[in-house]
Amino acid sequence: MSARPRLVLASASPRRLDLLRQIGVVPDAVRAADIDETPGKRELPRDLAKRLAHAKAAHVTEALTANEPALVIGADTVVACGRRILPRAETEAEARDCLSLLSGRRHRVFGGICAIDGSRRAVTRIVETRVAFKRLSDAEIAAYLASGEWQGKAGGYAIQGRAAGFVEWINGSYSNVVGLALFETRALLQGAGYPID
Repeated sequence: MSARPRLVLASASPRRLDLLRQIGVVPDAVRAADIDETPGKRELPRDLAKRLAHAKAAHVTEALTANEPALVIGADTVVACGRRILPRAETEAEARDCLSLLSGRRHRVFGGICAIDGSRRAVTRIVETRVAFKRLSDAEIAAYLASGEWQGKAGGYAIQGRAAGFVEWINGSYSNVVGLALFETRALLQGAGYPID
């Protein structure tokens, strides 16, 4: 039996690291992939999630030296309302716009996952989760904004935090909405020769 490959997570997200630990996977290294995440003109949300997951994994793979082969996992999360891609909220105004748009509506969360093995073979998966929010009052939006939990979150909310109280129903992978679809990630890792007990 061959040795377990070295695993590198191409993400600076503490949520993704926590999610991997939840299934007993601890990367040997974590490297942020500094790439342009701007959607292309008319790029669909599903395509954006797939492209960014691959781009992050490829960026980190290219930075590895020849004497440090590794299995690299890249991931990205895109929140969409119809064809509209919601931003990763950096300002309170952006988060307010996102929450106002999502209020009382259904939206989709696309999670892209890409694994690139030591021979530079890439396998990418897309996971779609549908989420429905209750109608939010101005007071609920204001209180959520005051919590600061929205900062840096796709769509301006964190389902694993206070925003869980806004979710009427969810169809699909919960961990995908948090930041990494664990079932698909586990399958990708195992398919690339990374054993998970």
